[in-house]
Amino acid sequence: MLDGARDYLSRLPTVDLGQWVTPVQELTGLRDALGGGPRLFVKRDDLLGFAFGGNKVRKLALVAARARAEGADTLVTTGGVQSNHARVTAAVAARLGMRCVLVLNGTPPPHPTGNARLVELLGAEVLYVASRAERSPAMGAVVERLTDEGRRPFMIPLGASTPLGALAYAQAFFEVMDQLPLPDVVVHSTSSGGTQAGLVAGVALSGAAVRVMGISADDPAAAIGGHVRGLVDQVGEALQVRDLAARARIEIDDAFVGQGYGIPTPASEEATRLLASRDGLFLDPTYTAKAMAGLIAYVRDGRLREARTVLFWHTGGLPGLFA
Repeated sequence: MLDGARDYLSRLPTVDLGQWVTPVQELTGLRDALGGGPRLFVKRDDLLGFAFGGNKVRKLALVAARARAEGADTLVTTGGVQSNHARVTAAVAARLGMRCVLVLNGTPPPHPTGNARLVELLGAEVLYVASRAERSPAMGAVVERLTDEGRRPFMIPLGASTPLGALAYAQAFFEVMDQLPLPDVVVHSTSSGGTQAGLVAGVALSGAAVRVMGISADDPAAAIGGHVRGLVDQVGEALQVRDLAARARIEIDDAFVGQGYGIPTPASEEATRLLASRDGLFLDPTYTAKAMAGLIAYVRDGRLREARTVLFWHTGGLPGLFA
């Protein structure tokens, strides 16, 4: 099953975004600051070599390939004003000579910074809505309008968290298998669920005894978990592995969200300073800082006592530091 899955994943159509295998580095400074515990490593997907990197680059390399194969000329997606996914989608559209329309919830910034500034430079059309609940209906209206205009729009759900987007992180898990002895635990930020679904699927396909822990950046664990399991099930269907979801272990902790999405917490701010001052590594305030706050708490509380190695998956988002 492992060889068959790897062969299937290696043959998935992709667009060339200049990716390469991202490095894995040891976080010796953080481990010293925490007074020991398991060895800590980081998978540097913030270093993916396109549009300031991040996990959305892996997903969109596959999703955009499907859009191009279907003859699309416009990519349509959604997110918040400082959405990393929106930034990468706009960059992919620019690379492929497509238009891009973004439906973002929030207020138009008078002086765009961070991801908003990059989206502006990339030439995307941006439509603002007041709330998250309004995003999907607005995207549907955009697709209808573009179709009426004779365009060929391709709608990408939030975070490119589709079965195809998840497959990008099944690929990524196999990438890690070739880089180092497998860790006991992988910790990462989870939100729209595609990254976690891919990692969990990769673990299940490989048969590895690796625990994948998603730290929520916004929604309750039950809501994210249901979406992750649904994506894993669809990945299993694509790979013709019918019991994949049944074998998947899905763990999500929503205790580090704080007051809400994109709002830093004292723990996430401490994590940001610790990683910068001890290992020269930068975290973003919305996703990776809260995930690292979770990892730090787990080490301090002894909840990772039995783990020898822990891998933190850095999913990028660094333009958010400058928002």
